[in-house]
Amino acid sequence: MNSHKKSYTGMVVSDKMDKTIVVAVKERTLHRLYKKYVNKTKKLKAHDERNEAGVGDLVRVVECRPISKDKCWRLTEIVERAK
Repeated sequence: MNSHKKSYTGMVVSDKMDKTIVVAVKERTLHRLYKKYVNKTKKLKAHDERNEAGVGDLVRVVECRPISKDKCWRLTEIVERAK
């Protein structure tokens, strides 16, 4: 894995598309004015070549070249399988 590419760890929320998963990445940030932690979620479409990830899996995705209009992330590993 190259160090200059971004990588995120998140939960798979959809695997209905062929060779594509939707990963929800949660982030806790401190609000500048109110000094309160706010949860932010971003959804990334990632390329899953072998269709091995399922809904509920904790996965790591890494930045890659654009594969389609929305897809510029690639599945690198499944950290934890869904129970």
